[in-house]
Amino acid sequence: MNTRAFITGVAGTELNAAEREFIRSQRPWGFILFKRNVETPAQVATLIKELRQELGQPEAPVLIDQEGGRVQRLAPPHWPVYPAGAVFGKLYDIDPALGITAARLSARLIAADLDDLGVTVDCLPLADIPVAGANAVIGDRAYGAEPGKVAAIARAVTEGLGQGGILPILKHIPGHGRATADTHLNLPVVDTPRAELERTDFAPFKSLADLPMAMTAHVVFSALDPAQPATTSATIIEQVIRGVIGFEGLLMSDDVSMNALAGSIAERTRAVFAAGCDMVLHCNGKLDEMREVARETPELSGKPLQRAGRALASRKAAQAFDRLKARTELDMLIGRAGAVASA
Repeated sequence: MNTRAFITGVAGTELNAAEREFIRSQRPWGFILFKRNVETPAQVATLIKELRQELGQPEAPVLIDQEGGRVQRLAPPHWPVYPAGAVFGKLYDIDPALGITAARLSARLIAADLDDLGVTVDCLPLADIPVAGANAVIGDRAYGAEPGKVAAIARAVTEGLGQGGILPILKHIPGHGRATADTHLNLPVVDTPRAELERTDFAPFKSLADLPMAMTAHVVFSALDPAQPATTSATIIEQVIRGVIGFEGLLMSDDVSMNALAGSIAERTRAVFAAGCDMVLHCNGKLDEMREVARETPELSGKPLQRAGRALASRKAAQAFDRLKARTELDMLIGRAGAVASA
């Protein structure tokens, strides 16, 4: 059975009758979970199983934002706390090998948590490079401010996820670090010249262009397209994301319910596809908006279907590892970063 080119959230910790009917009739490609969907490991695993059962797709992708730090949908008491991305950057500055090792270990442990539940995709790594004066929405989620360092840590995170059987989503392409507003609330405009963007912001994404999936930034780059954010800019998607950066994987929007985008949910959805995104992401679980997205979303076919197929086929089975040993090693490395920072 064909699916349609959208990923949807749901409202709570269990499906209601209207959501079940929506999933069966509208056939999303995948699902995304948030804190509102999470109580206990058993409950999350049951919810994921039921999402797939209603869709009739036992391998349907299930996404989550499990970065560590401020962005961690699975949290205590049932799941451990993981470090923010900036911690790996601090370790990298002490010794690049330490930063790489810690990033890979953290991602491998996160992957084990996700695999236990049936989650198959993590919205990670970030390749965004924050600058002074930017909004704190990225902040310590970022690995650093130097493109090579960011790319190296992001690659290690990708490897750790992959070793645990979890697919990565690269975000927020072509870069969110300069945004002066939180895109959940407002549309940021970046006026940096194109040459500087290519030298800095776009560079880590170019190094990671082989990743299977990426999520767009709701950010206007006035030097490239003064009217549209990257998510709805055919110019940026064609010339920068597919062109300069060379990304050939599955390209999905960031959440179309975020206030950075203008117009109705239906208008936003149409704009996402018109610009060249393969997939639209809708997160808030509001059924009326979910129905608008579904009405404007085509069947997954052609190049987007091929990209989606390649992405899912790139997922490997989780490798065996010693979770306790890995957690102990990670804690030691984090402690070292903390000791240096306080010295």
